[in-house]
Amino acid sequence: MKNIFQYIQGDRTIWGLVTFLALISFVPVYSASSNLAYLYGDGSTLPYLLKHFAHLVLGFGILYGVHKIPYNYFRGLSIIALPVVGILLIITMAEGTTIGGANASRWIRLPFVGITIQTSTLAGVALMTYVARYLSKIKDKTVTFKETILPLWAPVFIILSFILPANLSTAAIFFTMVVMLMFIGGYPLKYLGVILGAGLVFLTLFILTAKAFPGTFPNRVDTWISRIDNFTDNKDTDADYQIEKAKIAIATGGIAGLGPGKSVQKNFLPQSSSDFIYAIIVEEFGLVGGLSLMLVYLLLLFRILVVAHKSSSIFGKLLVIGVGIPIIFRAMINMAVAVELFPVTGQNLPLISSGGTSIWMTCLALGMILSVSAKREIAPKEEAEENPLDILSEAM
Repeated sequence: MKNIFQYIQGDRTIWGLVTFLALISFVPVYSASSNLAYLYGDGSTLPYLLKHFAHLVLGFGILYGVHKIPYNYFRGLSIIALPVVGILLIITMAEGTTIGGANASRWIRLPFVGITIQTSTLAGVALMTYVARYLSKIKDKTVTFKETILPLWAPVFIILSFILPANLSTAAIFFTMVVMLMFIGGYPLKYLGVILGAGLVFLTLFILTAKAFPGTFPNRVDTWISRIDNFTDNKDTDADYQIEKAKIAIATGGIAGLGPGKSVQKNFLPQSSSDFIYAIIVEEFGLVGGLSLMLVYLLLLFRILVVAHKSSSIFGKLLVIGVGIPIIFRAMINMAVAVELFPVTGQNLPLISSGGTSIWMTCLALGMILSVSAKREIAPKEEAEENPLDILSEAM
């Protein structure tokens, strides 16, 4: 066992929590996939379980590999990654319409490997890293709003505008995270007020344009507009059907739940293995299981904040918060949707829901966090130690 642990560095509690979430995910995924097996397969849930296992194995490979990279390298990598993900988002908007006959406007299929990825999640990680880099660069400097428009806000709004048409919730999450990171990083509050106002105006104009010209933004605009309308007006739609089935599952679970694999609503609830997996967990493991899972995410949040607090550099602190808090935010939104505290968003439960991109990008973000933690423990060198990517970062 000691031989294994000598290769694993960083916050051991985070490693433990991530491993725990991955291990327990097999039970609800295996149970909830029975509906998919009945509808689209031969009735066997084993292929779905093996697919989930493969996603987790690759995810932990990403986690391990990234946590070995000195985190100051991510400064320069974010400059390279941002235009790359921008191109991927444009391709997604142009070509990501259907995969296998299903709506997949947020995904693209990678050539040669046959893997589909949700580009908005990758773009979010790259964007938060870029913002953390910029804030650490201007720390203790007096900057005007005009000076930050091109190097900071132009990339932020361009990336978010590419995400928005197909994935409102992800765009909203990362805009909120950017504003929060700006506040923590000491960006002037009067400038943040201008950005919040500009963001609100942009979103209003976008929604009005989408409603006035429905064909202008195909993809999923109509879907998330109808979801918001349904949440506020209680209209009878597919989203309402999903929420009702989720609430039935939660009510049926009671205190102790029906037991592993005994969910009934998994046979009726769409996306039971991804977007609404929390409802299945509560149905099978009850209020005790649901609250325990929430506690695990809160403990993960606590450890993320501890790593940020103990980081010796401004970039390390902002990087941990920027890529770590969205993981917890997505988890809480997923749970809130299941109990109708939030409109249906399509946000997965990190490390629990089936789906490769969500697992891989969560592991990527956690690897970056563990890299910051590992640097503090095993390499107490100054971050200013130069490498080619740092030089590129400073040049920008």
